[in-house]
Amino acid sequence: MPVAHTAHRTPASRERWTRLGATLLCLCAWAAAGCGGDRCGPASATVSRVIDGDTIELESGEKVRYLLVDTPEISSGTPDCYGIEARDYNRELVEGKRVSLSYDRECTDAYDRLLAYVSVQDRVVNALLVERGFACVLVIPPNGADREAEYLELEAIARAESRGMWGVCEEVACD
Repeated sequence: MPVAHTAHRTPASRERWTRLGATLLCLCAWAAAGCGGDRCGPASATVSRVIDGDTIELESGEKVRYLLVDTPEISSGTPDCYGIEARDYNRELVEGKRVSLSYDRECTDAYDRLLAYVSVQDRVVNALLVERGFACVLVIPPNGADREAEYLELEAIARAESRGMWGVCEEVACD
C-alpha cells in the first residue's frame, strides 16, 4: 500500500508563500492602477459634458468637481458675473476630450462627486481656470494643502492683471 505524503510547511516554506502572496497582491494593485484604476476613481476618462465652470461629467456618468477652484455659479435664476464664461471656457478645454484625473486625500464631496485635478494633454485645467481669471481659489481641507500656495499665487497675479472676472465683474461671487 503506497504511503501518502503530506506536505509539512516549515517556517521557511511559509515565509516563501507569504512573500509570493504579497508579491501577487502588489502585482494586482499595480495592474489595476495601470488599467486606469485609482483608489478614488479613474485615472483617465472622456468628458461627456461640462456642467459648469468647475464640474464635469464623465462618459461613465461620474461627476467630477475640480479641486482648489470655485467658479461663479450659473445654476441660480440669474447667473453670477462670469459664470457663463467660466463654463464655456471649461467646455472648450475638456468637453469630448480624454482627460487625466489625479486625486488628493478625500475622494468625494457631500454630493458624491469625485474631487480631482483634471488635466488635458499637459495642462492642469484647475490651474488654468485660476490663472486666466475664471475661478477663485477654494481650499477645503484636507485636500489641496500641497498646492494651495501655487494656486493662491496664480490668483494674485490674475487679480493684479485684471484677468477674466477680475477685470469685468464689479463683485466677484466667489471672492
